[in-house]
Amino acid sequence: MQELLYHRFSSKMYAVCLRYSGNVEDARDLLQEGFIKIFKNLPKYRGDGSFEGWIRRIFVNTSIEYFRRKVNLYNVTETQENTIEDKEWNVLDNFAEKDIISIINQLSPGYRAVFNMHVIEGYSHKEIGEVLGINEGTSKSQLARAKLVLRKLVESRLNSTANDQVNY
Repeated sequence: MQELLYHRFSSKMYAVCLRYSGNVEDARDLLQEGFIKIFKNLPKYRGDGSFEGWIRRIFVNTSIEYFRRKVNLYNVTETQENTIEDKEWNVLDNFAEKDIISIINQLSPGYRAVFNMHVIEGYSHKEIGEVLGINEGTSKSQLARAKLVLRKLVESRLNSTANDQVNY
């Protein structure tokens, strides 16, 4: 049964681990740690919600625990928070999923964790603050800064792609 669960969910859960860890080695460790938790807690699954959702939540929590052990975020003041720019943009529509993941993985661990938790997993800034032990304003500023860095990375990638096409 364990082998079946692993084969069925390992690729999806590896993607979750990779989004939080940012590198292959740590993602593999998180994958292993997550499946150990799944196998240990399988009798505790009550059937509330989807089984895949339950598994995903364990992997997200395992990844967040890893992040909290590895990275120290510093709280910002409300004044600092208000100086951070946050604009909407849709340039990521031009990239494949693997390109987007590659760009997100270039973020610092703090930015990447808040971005993943808010944008991908749907956590509120209050929830992120509680989970990571930071205040809500810090979560908001980390997200705004992550978006700014992502914007620059995307623009850089777009410019290099355009330059490559001109050189042909």
